[in-house]
Amino acid sequence: MSRWMARTFMNFVPRSQCAWRPRAMHTSANEEQTVVTEKRGKIFLIGINRPYARNAVNIETGVKLLEAFKQFDKDDDALVAVFHGKGGCFCGGFDLKQLASGASFKGSEKDIGYAPMGPSKSTFSKPIIGAIDGYAVAGGLELALICDMRVVEESAIMGVFCRRFGVPLIDGGTVRLQKLIGLSRALDVILTGRPVKAQEALQFGLANRVVPDGTCLDEAIKLANEIAAFPQECMKADRRAAYYAAYDSNSFEDAMKYEHENGVPIIMKESVKGASRFASGVGRSGSFDAFKSKL
Repeated sequence: MSRWMARTFMNFVPRSQCAWRPRAMHTSANEEQTVVTEKRGKIFLIGINRPYARNAVNIETGVKLLEAFKQFDKDDDALVAVFHGKGGCFCGGFDLKQLASGASFKGSEKDIGYAPMGPSKSTFSKPIIGAIDGYAVAGGLELALICDMRVVEESAIMGVFCRRFGVPLIDGGTVRLQKLIGLSRALDVILTGRPVKAQEALQFGLANRVVPDGTCLDEAIKLANEIAAFPQECMKADRRAAYYAAYDSNSFEDAMKYEHENGVPIIMKESVKGASRFASGVGRSGSFDAFKSKL
């Protein structure tokens, strides 16, 4: 493949479409912090930090992303993660410059679970909120799909842009997308590769919130704090039951049994205490005021 073709093939997003500025490209992957994490109270932030490449994920970055998500999952003090991209784009997909150079995924299978994008084939025990700005396309869309909820900016674009170059969805896109928006709509997005704007994504259920440009990270953190303020064992049990019903149950009866068996132990752990709070006057008339995070 020619050098010109490799440059053209590098990523799925035009350079003009993301709010970043190129920097000197002599910095090696080993010298840069391509994934950044931060704790803000009970919230664990995970950011892709390759803005000069539209936050495209190469193999090394995929490994670091998976490590960051595992760190979050093991941190008992971190209740909700916020997943975002630095510099104006969530993620432009897998780094096709690396693919065009002949890189193979085989060397990374042991480290990233056969998932070039890192955590895209994994599941986690606690909620993840995606802060989506710029583009979340191709593998970037697949990363957005691992989030429980997506806060999407008005100008953001989602889609299977890899359709143009014959790069398949191998990081869960064909599995998760149809569960979120239904098979017919998922096939519309997958087969055409067309861009999906924020308002359409909201109508589909692909976006959970649409917010003004420049605010998705703050709004995602706000949402994460709201979730972190609730009784956590109950919230996680309900989350597990919902995922089980969507992906793992064999029947309606199986899903109902799982929900019951996983919910009953929570009653003594949290429900009795919560009922006592209600009896004392907390939360009357549907008020959430007493449950708002102080962070």
